[in-house]
Amino acid sequence: MAKAPRILIAGESWTVHSIHQKGFDSFTTTEYAEGVEWLRAALEGGGWQVDYQPSHVAARDFPMTAKELKAYDCVLLSDIGTNTLTLHPDTFFRFKSVPNRLEAIRDYVSNGGGLVMVGGYLTFQGIDAKGRYHGSPVEEALPVAISPHDDRVEAPQGAAPKVVARKHPIVAGIGTKWPALLGYNKLTAKPDAEVVATAGDDPLIVAGTYGKGRAVAFASDCGPHWAPPEFVNWKGYARLWRQIAGWAASRA
Repeated sequence: MAKAPRILIAGESWTVHSIHQKGFDSFTTTEYAEGVEWLRAALEGGGWQVDYQPSHVAARDFPMTAKELKAYDCVLLSDIGTNTLTLHPDTFFRFKSVPNRLEAIRDYVSNGGGLVMVGGYLTFQGIDAKGRYHGSPVEEALPVAISPHDDRVEAPQGAAPKVVARKHPIVAGIGTKWPALLGYNKLTAKPDAEVVATAGDDPLIVAGTYGKGRAVAFASDCGPHWAPPEFVNWKGYARLWRQIAGWAASRA
């Protein structure tokens, strides 16, 4: 029996701390949430072994070296900023030197690994430029150039994806009519990369190679809020993500 492909997903989690003010009095509540359920179900339904690290876990446990990452056929980053990956607790709290995990991701791809970056408020450059992937080692491996500024394109009116490379394996058998998205990160495809789909006037899916590996940039969310219920429940959703991960995991 063939071994199931293995993917590491990092990010797609958040904590909301709320202050409730009722006249003179106030109280606080805290809620933890994850947005990985649709993506994880899609990949597991396609035979993938999914290892998931919420952002607070990835801060501590995300692999330190390209050699450790080699255990995975693909690494997927979604809504997780560079600070989470560079400021390991040993460095931030205990002032110790540790390997740069952004360099590890780049070297993993160069050595034949697969990388997928999914858009959101804290990937690519993100809200208030806090994702901070511009100029990073990870950007070297991606098929897109990232703005140094806040790169969000908010589209409350809806931005309909358009498939522009219909023969690309990532979109094979999915069709060309996709539900609209509510926003994305504005990216620029590198000269040697292929734009597979667009949203508005900008790239949505870009595929490329780096060294011996492959990388895919998906400029919008894999779940709410930029990917509304119509998108995550769309019949082509699962196939799209399986094919994105599968293409990235294939060697260049």
